[in-house]
Parts: sequence; C-alpha cells; structure tokens
Amino acid sequence: MTEAEPLLVRGVVLPDDEPRDLYVVGGRVSYDPVAGAPEVASGWIVPGLVDAHCHIGLGPDGAVDQAEQERQALAERAAGMLLARDAGAAADTRWIDDRDDLPRIVRAGRHLARTGRYLRNYGIELEPSDLPDAAAQQAARGDGWVKIVADWIDRDRGDLTPCWPAEVLAAAVRQAQAAGARVTVHTFDEQGVADAIAAGVDCVEHGTGLSEQLIDTMAARGTALVPTLINVANFPAIAGRASRYPAYSDHMRRLHASAPGRVAMAHEAGVPVFAGTDAGGAVAHGRVAEEVAALHAAGLPAEVALGAASWAARRWLGRPELADGDPADLVVYPTDPRKDLRVLAAPARVILRGRIVV
Repeated sequence: MTEAEPLLVRGVVLPDDEPRDLYVVGGRVSYDPVAGAPEVASGWIVPGLVDAHCHIGLGPDGAVDQAEQERQALAERAAGMLLARDAGAAADTRWIDDRDDLPRIVRAGRHLARTGRYLRNYGIELEPSDLPDAAAQQAARGDGWVKIVADWIDRDRGDLTPCWPAEVLAAAVRQAQAAGARVTVHTFDEQGVADAIAAGVDCVEHGTGLSEQLIDTMAARGTALVPTLINVANFPAIAGRASRYPAYSDHMRRLHASAPGRVAMAHEAGVPVFAGTDAGGAVAHGRVAEEVAALHAAGLPAEVALGAASWAARRWLGRPELADGDPADLVVYPTDPRKDLRVLAAPARVILRGRIVV
C-alpha cells in the first residue's frame, strides 16, 4: 500500500455522532465513495486530539535540540495529539512544519517574564517598561498568540505576587492585540489573574486563583481557561520543596485543593475550557488523555471534556475538524470514548495528514 492510495475509515464520526464511511484521498477527508479503497480502521472517529498548553521544544533547563524536539513530538503523536498550542517555547521548532509526519504547532513565541521572576532559560526576561513593545514583537513571531507570565513567587515577600504593574500588563495586552495576536497568561495567584482579566486577556493558563466574580467576567467576555490540571496536581510537591517560604507553600496547597472546584464553576458559568497538559519541563509529553480524564473528574461531562481536547479546541484555534476536504488528521478508537474516557489512552489508529502513523 502506498501513501497515494485512498484509504477507508469506517465508523461513528464525532462530534456529529453519525455513522459514516470516511475516505482519505490525497491527504484529505472525503465522504464520496472510492471503489476499492482498503479499510484501515473502524470504530469511533475523532478529530485529531489537541493539547492547548504543550511545550514542544522545552526541557527542564530551557531549549532542547532537534532530536529531543522530535522525540517529544513523536510521544504526542503516539497519544493521538496532532495539534498543539505551544504556550511558549525557548527553542525554534519551525522545522517541524516541514515534516508531514509530525503534529502541527500553533506557536505563542517565547514566554515574556519579569527579570528574575520565572524559570531560568525559559523566557525573555524584561523590566516592566519593556513589556508592551516585547509583546508586540512576539505577536509578530508567533502564530497568533502571545504568552505573558503574570505572576510568580517573589522570594523577597515569600509568596506569589503579580510580576507587573496592572497598567503595564494592560498596555502589553493592548499592543499584542493591536498587532493581531491573542494574549494568554500564566497565572496561579488571585491578584495576578484579576489583573490579567482586567487587562482583557484572551485566555488564562492554570487560573488557580480565579474567584466566582472573575469567572463570571470571563464567561461574559468569552475568555478561555486552560486549567492544566495534571500539572496543578504537582503543587503539593512544589510546596514541599519550598518549605523555606511557608506562606508560599501554604498558598500553593490551598490553590491545589480548590482547583477542581474552580474548573467546575468555570464550566457551569459558560467559560470555554480546553485541555492542556503543560508538557515540557516538569510534565512528560503524551499525557493529553490524562488531562481529559482530570477535566471529567472535575465536573465536565465526558463529551465536553473530550471536545475540549478535540473538536471544540480546534474551532477555538481556527483549525479544521473532519469536514469534507479538511486535512485527514484523525484518531480512531475501538469503543465510544464518551462512555469510557480510558479508551483515549490506547488509540486503535492515528492518521496524520492522510498518513497512517499509528
């Protein structure tokens, strides 16, 4: 069988819940019958999974080389993750765009962080006066997104605090949006997320400091939340390693304990919630199925949790699903994943750009 030959995938196409014969012709989806096309999979057909907070190109010490980037991308692909929003990367991963066998990436440029207030070698470290212009520069270098670190531990104060004066953050958001980008922020802290939402950001990463009032504001504005629950699960361990900062340690434990409830509250209020693992650095790649399960455990219905890592996330990022003529990026499962999300951990078939890769 050659790559040029049409393929047949037979099953229930989600989210339409419609039994169909899906053909792969020239790397794209077709619902017109093709005589003689071999059947290569059957089951429940899902648009390629999405990790909306995934750092391909990032390791514990910052940028990684191309060999490691490839390993990360292949780990994601094996899990059915065919589209990533990188949410900040220190390495240049553009070479991946030339590989038809690797996932697509929607880039946010490099993290914009306050000098001395973030992980070393991850982002561009700035003083407040430089943030607005830097946001505009990263808008030009990304794929429609800019990432700002809104809060981090302040070791002089011994706790989480905002990294920027509120008016500076707001100016940076305005400049990035004027340059055509959407802005997302890393935020754990209550005041940090309040400043970010007041600044008009488009998305909140982690969002462990959200209040009911802020959630209502997000819902009214359509501001998205990517809660990265499998990363938030590490907060107790982080707190344990930071015993010299007792206020920070206690704060992180409280944020961890309340995180699932905040995610449920956000969903119930109508906030768009998407699946993101924060893979890269401390979190291993290929864990999107675990994040979907965590969203479900936090209160999202199974179909909503799955959509948050598939069709709904693709619409949010402006990427195709499985309409006629769309790129053939899909995952096939042997049973209905909406009835048992555990099946997401073992895709029966993964097709990327029309090529069988798993």
